[in-house]
Amino acid sequence: MRTTTTALATALIAALVGVVAGCGSDSAGSALPQGSETVALDPADFTTEITNPYWPMAPGDRWVYRETDGTGGVQKVEVTVTDETKTIVGIEALVVHDVVSEGGELVEDTFDWYAQDADGNVWYLGEDTAEYKSGKVKTREGSWEHGVDGALAGTIVPAEPQPGLSYREEYYKGHAEDGAEVLSLDALMKLPVGVFDGLLQTRNFSPLEPSYVEEKFYARDVGPVATVAVSGGTGREDLVTSTRS
Repeated sequence: MRTTTTALATALIAALVGVVAGCGSDSAGSALPQGSETVALDPADFTTEITNPYWPMAPGDRWVYRETDGTGGVQKVEVTVTDETKTIVGIEALVVHDVVSEGGELVEDTFDWYAQDADGNVWYLGEDTAEYKSGKVKTREGSWEHGVDGALAGTIVPAEPQPGLSYREEYYKGHAEDGAEVLSLDALMKLPVGVFDGLLQTRNFSPLEPSYVEEKFYARDVGPVATVAVSGGTGREDLVTSTRS
């Protein structure tokens, strides 16, 4: 079949429009940090009002999880959004308190720092963590802060998650190098607090522990509801209760 000059021109224009549209639709994903690449963060683009539907946070919000290690060990994880903030390289971040206990004894005490950018991505700006043994601090390994000693912030929940989208969650060379990839937006799970569908499901990994892989699940208007080890371990963490302020 012969193609006229007009038809060729029309097809070319359509193709160009498609390319431009495609580039625009991928812009949010391409802006997410990868590996150890540096990022320029403008404090004016960030807020402590975190409204991302997959993990909305406000002072007073609280999540309680039951964590098992596959060998009979059971830990309680309490995550509470405080009314405090911390300024990191000019960015005001919301402070979230994470406490892990076993049999009533403190195992880990952590303060995480989060902020949301103008596009709706939730950024992880660091943590101050301490592991305890017999009531005393055993180690603070894993603590890091964006902009200090080469540490870099990452994305904890993307604004527009799509299967195949990958991003860095944190980077502090040799200490914290977690990354994630979106697997699904329609995962289903039955948990102690009920049945959830339409879950954001991510694959989480780190080059520091290459054999260990987790999958995390986030419910709209709730936040993280489960974490399951799928390689290199048998542990899991399930949401038991959650309260919103």
